[in-house]
Amino acid sequence: MNDIQLLTIALASVPSVLAVLVGILVNNSRLSDLRGHLDTRFTEVDRRFDGMRDMWRAELRRVEEVLDARLKHLEERFH
Repeated sequence: MNDIQLLTIALASVPSVLAVLVGILVNNSRLSDLRGHLDTRFTEVDRRFDGMRDMWRAELRRVEEVLDARLKHLEERFH
C-alpha cells in the first residue's frame, strides 16, 4: 500500500470513529440521567418503607396495650 491509499482509508474511517465516539458520549450522559432518576426512585421507596415501619410499630404498640389491659383485667378478676 502506498501513502495515498493509507490516507484514503484513514480519512474514510474518521466519520465512523467520530460517530461511535459521539454515540458513546450520548449514551454515557443518558446513563447518568437514568442513574439520577433511579436514585430518586429508591429514595422515595425507602421513605415509604420508613413510613410503613412507623405505622406498624404504632399499631403493634396499640395491640400490646390492649392485650396488657385485658390481661390485667383477667388477673384482677381471678385474684
